[in-house]
Amino acid sequence: MAASFLSKFRAAPVRSPGQSKEPQYQDAFELAAKQGLTSLGLMTNQVWHDDPRRLGIVLARYKFTAKMLSGARRVLEVGCADAFGTRIVQQEVGVVTALDFDPAFIADIERRKDPSWPMETALHDMLDGPFGGDFDAAYSLDVLEHVDRSSETAFIGNLTRSLTQHGVLIIGTPSLSSQAHASPASKEGHVNCKSAETLKTLLQEFFQNVFIFSMNDEVVHTGFYPMAHYYFALCCAPKER
Repeated sequence: MAASFLSKFRAAPVRSPGQSKEPQYQDAFELAAKQGLTSLGLMTNQVWHDDPRRLGIVLARYKFTAKMLSGARRVLEVGCADAFGTRIVQQEVGVVTALDFDPAFIADIERRKDPSWPMETALHDMLDGPFGGDFDAAYSLDVLEHVDRSSETAFIGNLTRSLTQHGVLIIGTPSLSSQAHASPASKEGHVNCKSAETLKTLLQEFFQNVFIFSMNDEVVHTGFYPMAHYYFALCCAPKER
């Protein structure tokens, strides 16, 4: 009995490291052989190293944005950093143009570009003026809190002027109340966190309608604003400029 079992075991085919035991996974090996493994971006690499759970939260923010902007033709991302999450928005919209004011991030994106997911990128500081192109939607995640309060109206104003007259804007930013629990790394550079009320007041200067959503971890909801870790502002109908 034992000899028979061992003979069957020895007769089993030897699989190379590039072959899966289950055929439905073979596409993964073929893709890796064809174009290698996808690299994390500069910022995403650090998040994955320091706090992997945070990556799930960040990608959830992109998913919410993607669903809200689903069907938009031309979309502008302001403050894209390494643009790792941008592909989630690309799944739902036409063309995404990703902007950042830091040339190091734009260079990183260009190095990692995938022809299967074409993305337009540009080096631009929204404080210097609007970005031409008449976009029908725009979003900016985790950027407003880095903009000095004295410059926030210029930032939002130039972003709004990059939109068509019926354009939609999404702003995502940590709540002011969350900063008491934020890590030193998260708080670094956060000079302009807001309450739900002050965020809405700022954006109502530029849009007829502003809807505030709360977010805790990966969950977006309409709960009590002071207990929210993060806010989304969905802005519609730009005012006359």
